[in-house]
Amino acid sequence: MARPREFDEDRVVTAAMETFWRHGYEGTSTRELCESTGLNPSSLYNAFGGKRRLYLRALHRYHETSTGEQIALLRQPGPARERLRRMMIHAIDADLDDGPGCFAVNAAVEAGATDPEVRAAVRRSFDRVEDELYAVLTTGQRTGEIPAGRDARTLARQVQSTYYGLRVLSRVSTDRQALVATVELTLAQL
Repeated sequence: MARPREFDEDRVVTAAMETFWRHGYEGTSTRELCESTGLNPSSLYNAFGGKRRLYLRALHRYHETSTGEQIALLRQPGPARERLRRMMIHAIDADLDDGPGCFAVNAAVEAGATDPEVRAAVRRSFDRVEDELYAVLTTGQRTGEIPAGRDARTLARQVQSTYYGLRVLSRVSTDRQALVATVELTLAQL
């Protein structure tokens, strides 16, 4: 008879997510995962099937939490442009505050091109954000805040490209004013 698990699986996955988020997949050793989760190597493997499976679970957790936070910012009340601005400025400030950037972007760059499961996990988060941007822009067009003559899906992809580009730029630039100016120009061009 198998022994019952003696750890909080949610806490372990969250700890692993934070470790992978900060160091990347390749930069995270099994020893670091054991230290951050409090599990020994055999328990880690038995519970999650190894480092890669745990990484995929961590990407799923990111989708549930941080991507969920992005969506929550977009769903707050207010004009469409303000909701878009709020999401982008929040990301800039989080990243400039020595944050590890966007885990989904990090995963896309590190493994998305070579690992179909990582690509699918990242695509799921990106698609969710795109759909929410589309909803905000469609609402903005319906209320007259954003001109209705342009395809809302294309606009959503433009905003999303700027958003993820800012997430990358903020990893190497500390010029908040320049990053915010990019946000303002993007919003003005809608």
